[in-house]
Amino acid sequence: MRLKNRLIRAAVAGVLSTSALLARQPRLAPLCDAAMRALARLTVRNKGIRPATDLADLGRQWQHGFPSAKQVPITRITDDTVYAEIHTPCPLRGSGDTAACWRMMAYDREVLAHADGQFVVLHSQAEAGRHHCEVAMRRSGVSLADLPPAHIRAPRAAGNGHA
Repeated sequence: MRLKNRLIRAAVAGVLSTSALLARQPRLAPLCDAAMRALARLTVRNKGIRPATDLADLGRQWQHGFPSAKQVPITRITDDTVYAEIHTPCPLRGSGDTAACWRMMAYDREVLAHADGQFVVLHSQAEAGRHHCEVAMRRSGVSLADLPPAHIRAPRAAGNGHA
């Protein structure tokens, strides 16, 4: 079992490193987006992710998109929002490149779309001092206006690759 876990961790790290490399280059954004969405669609098919039956199930459907729910714990559920964290180490950690984070999270947005939901990164590992991402999920069609995404709230300074 330990070998299997090491292989899964290595595969996840490889996918994250490759996607971060693509995401950090705004001119490669369409390729990054296509790759993340394709990976999400493959995951949806292989893991049987389906439309959520309720808000709690929305969080569970999103968690199914990851090798371990322990790496993506649900932290709380309110009347309209599921809050969670992403503890998987990200190659963007501390880079300040919240735009690249947004591009990489096309995976999560696609998984949630299949579960009839929406996804927002509230705080990114790309932000200084952050060791995990804080994210929020809502059902499709519910306003996200009160959930400021990290790439808007904490953008990198102009002229350094931020799209």
